[in-house]
Formats: sequence, C-alpha cells, structure tokens
Amino acid sequence: MSAITDATAMTPLFRLRRATRNTATLTWRNLMGYLRIPEALFFSSVQPVMFVLLFRYVFGGAIQVTGQAYVDYLMPGIFVQTVAFGAVSTSIGLAEDLQKGIIERFRALPIARSAVLAGRTSADLIRNVIVVAIITAVGYAVGFRVTTSVLGYLAGVGILLLFAYALSWGFAVIGLSAPNSETAQVMSFPILFPLTFASSAFVPVQKMPSWLQGYATHQPVSVVVDATRVLMTGGPTTTLVWEALVWCIGIFIVLAPIAVWRYRSRA
Repeated sequence: MSAITDATAMTPLFRLRRATRNTATLTWRNLMGYLRIPEALFFSSVQPVMFVLLFRYVFGGAIQVTGQAYVDYLMPGIFVQTVAFGAVSTSIGLAEDLQKGIIERFRALPIARSAVLAGRTSADLIRNVIVVAIITAVGYAVGFRVTTSVLGYLAGVGILLLFAYALSWGFAVIGLSAPNSETAQVMSFPILFPLTFASSAFVPVQKMPSWLQGYATHQPVSVVVDATRVLMTGGPTTTLVWEALVWCIGIFIVLAPIAVWRYRSRA
C-alpha cells in the first residue's frame, strides 16, 4: 500500500495539483500581507496618479500627437509604466522574506519549490489589477476615453498584465540576489527607467533624437504600449498585438527558469 501511495505521489498530475494548491496558499498569504499594510497599496497608486496629472496638465500642452488627443495617447503608456514599476514589488517582497528568514522556513516545508515564486508573482499580479482599475478611473476623470470597445480595453489590460507578470519573474531574480529589500529596489530601478522613459509611453518615438529611435521603437515597453494603445484607442492591431505577445511570452520563458534556478541555488 505504501508503495502505491509513493508511486501516486510521484506522478506528474499529483505534483501539478500540489504545486497549484501551494501556489494558491502562498498567493493568499502575500495578498493578506498587502491588506495588513493598506498604506503600501495606497502609495503605490499615488505615483502613477502623479504621473497622470503631471503629463496631462504640465507637459501635455507642449506635446503634440497627430490625430489624437494627448490624454488618449498618454493613458495606455501610464498603464504599462504603472504595472512595470509595480512588478518591482516582487523583488522587494522576496528580498524581505529572505532577510526575515521566511524563505528558509518555506524550504523546510513539503511544498513545491516553484510555489514560493509563483505565489509571490501571482499576488503582485492581482495587486496590479487593482492599481490599473484605480488609474483607469483617474484617467477618465482627466478626459481619457476608450474609443474602441470594452473588449478592446480588456484585451489591452490583459496584454499589459501579462507583460507585468513576465517582468515579475525577472525582478524575482533580483530579489533573490539582493542582500535586503532596499538594495533590491535600488537594483531594479536602473533597469526600469531606460525601458519606460525611452519608450513610446509618453511621447511619439518620431520626436526623439534619431540615434534613440531604433532602441525606443523595438524595445518591449514600446511594443506593449503601442499594442495597448491601438486596442484601447483604435488603429491596426494585428502586428502590434502579436509582437507584444511574443515579447511577453519570450520574457517569461527566459526569466522564469532563471528565477527558479536562483531560488534553488540558495538552498
């Protein structure tokens, strides 16, 4: 009987079910951590709101976009920037758990090793959903309008959340490599700033210096922003959406195994 039980425990289906249960449990644990510190969710929403107001009312008058109101051009970029910066919480959260010894306790438990990382990235994804909903309301308050359809908006949100989830696995590598949460944050932002600000998020690439346009056009943030923008405000969608999906899936395929390897190597 014991041999049968052991054989069942080794089947791929059993391991998948165990990993799914473990991931759900750890996702809930991380979400409860956010609820215990509501100030963290509040202040993570303040920064993108400030960017909306800054670009809408301070810089918006100086930035001209052909054939489109600047606020409609701006908001898809704000959405992508918000979830990209929100993905940094993965590195900070993992670094804090390492610093407090919580990761060591997880390793002592009979749980799937992938569940620790999947639980963290899933919780951060859910937090990003909440923040995107808040920023959507702010966008509508300052004049942004989805000019395609509800389905177009939801498709755009789906792509930018997929992008954020893929990025979270990269920031997981940083969190598992940093000695503390402060260092993890410092290590994360130099990666994000060139990606978000040297992109089509806030200004058309054509207005940038010629030597920067090649990078700005083909880097992943610009591709995801452009796909989100056409889904929400109109334009040819097929090529941009496929390019965005390829970037998201490619980033995940590359970074997720590295994060899992880094987690196991710390054992």
